[in-house]
Amino acid sequence: MTDWKKAGKKLLFPPLWLVLFLTAVSAAGLAAVFLNGLDTAPVAYAVYVVSFYTLTVLCLACWKTGPGYYRSVKGRVYENKYANRYLTDAVFKIHVSLYISLGINLLYAAANAFSAVFYGTWWFALFAIYYAILAVMRFLLVRYVNRNSIGSSRMGELKRSRLCAYILIFVNLILSGAVLMMVYFDRGFEYRGILIYVMAMYTFYMTGSAIRDMITYRKLGSPVMSASKIIKFAAALVSMLSLETAMFSQFGGDMSPEGEQLMIMLTGAGIAITVVAMAMYVIIRNTKEIRIIKKEQKHHG
Repeated sequence: MTDWKKAGKKLLFPPLWLVLFLTAVSAAGLAAVFLNGLDTAPVAYAVYVVSFYTLTVLCLACWKTGPGYYRSVKGRVYENKYANRYLTDAVFKIHVSLYISLGINLLYAAANAFSAVFYGTWWFALFAIYYAILAVMRFLLVRYVNRNSIGSSRMGELKRSRLCAYILIFVNLILSGAVLMMVYFDRGFEYRGILIYVMAMYTFYMTGSAIRDMITYRKLGSPVMSASKIIKFAAALVSMLSLETAMFSQFGGDMSPEGEQLMIMLTGAGIAITVVAMAMYVIIRNTKEIRIIKKEQKHHG
């Protein structure tokens, strides 16, 4: 191996202690830059260079060692009976996810209700109502799956799924109110510093995960499971709208207020149409199938 190759290897694959040190320095440097508004200061460019190098090194390290660690961790996870059941049993997984989602929705509703009272504003009250309604829908699904095993009553699942679809249409009214407040009362979300990038990553992950779950669970043919994922997708879309307002607040200095209002209105309208379309599709499809089942029951009865 030539000296150039050795130097390049050392540069791209430094010792672990140096990688950890650079990661800590980069994280602290980026936090200091963004929190103190030093985005264009000369010192910021040095931080960007170190951070880029650190990110490159971390990506290469993951590429080199990731597959081996992944296989090892995966084997240990599957050895645990609860983790194995969660990963292999779709019904058990939906139970767990429903309980987790219900808990998160209740926390969000409580936090927004507290903020509405503390700040004396309808802005947080709207989102408190929104998350409370999502919690009600998830509670209805949790209650159903606790009383009935998935697949035991097609009629029951269709009716519960259709009820959630009706509630989704009502949720759309809450969303419309939030959009109007964003447009006409200059309301929105604001994430300072690096937090906005974290929220962006979380929002895109939730949206992608919701789309994937809707496709996956639709193949299982369970209306209750599909309904839970449609609720998740609706929540992800609202998170996307919240992120948009935060992005305008952070980076929209060059855009006119009219342009921001138009973008928010278009995004809000697109989300509202999507939510209503999903709900109407579920209502029409489930109603049609319910009628078919009733006719069959009447015929056999």
